[in-house]
Amino acid sequence: MNGVLARYGRGVLTAVSALGLAAAAVAVAPSAAGGQAATGAAHVAGAPVAHGKVARKTPAIGAHPHYRVAGRVTDSADPVFSCQKPAPGDLQCYGPKQIRAAYGVDKLAGHGLTGRGRTIVVVDAFSSPTLRSDVAAFDKLFNLPDPVLRVVAPDGKTPFDPKDDNQVGWAGEITLDVEWSHAIAPKAKIVLVLAKTNDDADILSATRFAVDHNLGDVISQSFGEAEQCMDPTLLAAQHKLFAKAVAKRMTLLASSGDDGAAQPTCDNTSFFKAASTPASDPNVTGVGGTMLSANGLTGAYKSEQVWNEPTFESGGGGGLSVVYRAPGYQRAQHLRTRGVPDVSYNAAIDGGVLVVWGDGSLDPADQAVYIFGGTSSGSPQWAGLVALSAQLRHHRLGEINRALYALALAPRIYNTQFHDITVGNNTFHGPVTVPGFPARKGWDAASGLGSPKANAIVPALALIG
Repeated sequence: MNGVLARYGRGVLTAVSALGLAAAAVAVAPSAAGGQAATGAAHVAGAPVAHGKVARKTPAIGAHPHYRVAGRVTDSADPVFSCQKPAPGDLQCYGPKQIRAAYGVDKLAGHGLTGRGRTIVVVDAFSSPTLRSDVAAFDKLFNLPDPVLRVVAPDGKTPFDPKDDNQVGWAGEITLDVEWSHAIAPKAKIVLVLAKTNDDADILSATRFAVDHNLGDVISQSFGEAEQCMDPTLLAAQHKLFAKAVAKRMTLLASSGDDGAAQPTCDNTSFFKAASTPASDPNVTGVGGTMLSANGLTGAYKSEQVWNEPTFESGGGGGLSVVYRAPGYQRAQHLRTRGVPDVSYNAAIDGGVLVVWGDGSLDPADQAVYIFGGTSSGSPQWAGLVALSAQLRHHRLGEINRALYALALAPRIYNTQFHDITVGNNTFHGPVTVPGFPARKGWDAASGLGSPKANAIVPALALIG
């Protein structure tokens, strides 16, 4: 593994050290990020705050889940689905082999980086009753080793109701999160922590259990809601918990949302311009969405642009916080408040990832291969990348935003670490139109710093993270 550092990391360390940023990336106490950024202004004048209503997180596959059937589960390993070589007008899709090739994860596997010895924590709500059989079929289909998977429900499970669209949506989210964190870091252990519902208090309780019991190295959160819709007391408690997690050198990731620069209003009757929590917390790395263009069979990378699919009323979440001041690591972006996302990853529906799922049904015969879109898949895959980096580093990375933004301050290094997304915007085209943010060179509120060149950024984070 030293060969990985020698090949990809030596120039990074030299350049970052020369800029005086290596120390800045690691020397600030974890609690400083939270204390420095919090304003205490949980709501702003005129924001559509819900009164007397229980606020809930929405899974990042959306309130109207973004998935389509791709085909049936077969007995052959690495089969080719029609969506991998689509006819005009059909949806495209990618399997683990193609995504790993497009982002350079396959190059790391050749050096033995598989996530071995590290643990990924996935926090979700409700349950996926067919999860274990789905994961087993996914592994067989795509020639992956079976994971060590532990499922924890600290506050008890809500009995699964296949007629409840909310629970079925979360079942899809859970399956996607587990299968695709595993696809990137196939030898990492996975701990799935289930909240009994998607109420904010229940999600926070499940996350607190994961942090208090120190369950893993990195936590993936593929859900969110507008900052203005979360009760200020719970939002403050969440921020305090995240600071505690960072103090334990846990890395926190969260999807930035699937409604572009918009979020559902607190009464869920419309949309308004807002950033999503928990992605907007300064201790969290927010993961936005792109539309990846790659060869459907080999995964050879072609290009990317901001995820925006008006046909599906969907796009990559991003915007400016009304709660947190701009943290120190975003100083170079000249922002007054925290901007999200920090990074991005493929999230397109037309160009989604393949997932084996029982569709929330208790009948094994209903298991199928689906195309999933949404920023849902980005958070667990970035969690997989963090696990690979922690394996290389031989310990946890903790909060990684300082390291990510430090890399971006050196242009010649930045271009080796990220695919800079410079095309598109995240304007929301739905029942109402919510103007978004344009992509541009460097960081922007539509795609963050860009998507990863994993073979370079994983060793770079191991060096300075």
